[in-house]
Amino acid sequence: MSEEDRELRLLVDAALREDIGIGDVTTMACVPESARGTGRIRSRGSGVVSGTDAAALVFRTLDERLVVAVPRPDGRKVGPGDEVLRVSGPLRRILTGERVALNFLTHLSGIATLTARFVEAAGGACAVYDTRKTLPGLRRLEKKAVVDGGGVNHRNALDAAILIKDNHLAAAGSMEEAVRRVRAVHGDREIILEVEDEAEALRGAALGVTHLLLDNMTPDAVRSAAASLEAAGLRPFLEVSGGVTLETVSLFAAAGADAVSVGALTHSAPALDLGLDVDPIDEERR
Repeated sequence: MSEEDRELRLLVDAALREDIGIGDVTTMACVPESARGTGRIRSRGSGVVSGTDAAALVFRTLDERLVVAVPRPDGRKVGPGDEVLRVSGPLRRILTGERVALNFLTHLSGIATLTARFVEAAGGACAVYDTRKTLPGLRRLEKKAVVDGGGVNHRNALDAAILIKDNHLAAAGSMEEAVRRVRAVHGDREIILEVEDEAEALRGAALGVTHLLLDNMTPDAVRSAAASLEAAGLRPFLEVSGGVTLETVSLFAAAGADAVSVGALTHSAPALDLGLDVDPIDEERR
């Protein structure tokens, strides 16, 4: 079993323990143990699917007799009424797993859907990155949802890339000293340097930093910085962060951004509306 599979199983097990407690008392009272049926998770809105692996594992963990089919896998666009997942077998287990499966699917599909909207708004003129602003324990799933929506994963963890931010600069005393210290430890490893204005962008690029993170700058400020860098014979990769919305992403792309990073993809994505309906099998007619 891979690390990703083990992580997903732990998440699903924890979610089921949290939701079920000592038992699904309502379902056990209302539904006979012998009852069987089919549950269909359908979209009630338009969006992009993500989280089907987690949802399927919820049902398979509850009862290995449950048969799960995924008509519309992760990354697929859906509209109202489209069937995303189908599960057949013991009806008690289907109803017990309903909420946890939907919690994974609605949240992750919401991230994929919002990401797809940003990618569409960017029009292919710049990449759309996510950030580390994820729910604790769900980062791998949330970042996969970003990819399902057409976005690009930024660093997954602190060891994945060197990103010198404002607090690092404050601790080191200056931009030059922070860059010097990083190079003393990591040699020629790429540095991402956060800057807040055109002057800092020019200073950073002059130090040989090839990836600048332009933080909380307006499209006009980004355009001016890109022009000044070009005039100086410098062309670092320009990533814009802060203030990037569906309305402004195309403006930043036109101003010279190679990429935008958007924390809202994971921390503020509205859930995609999905629901599960069951069709019980009439045991007397079988």
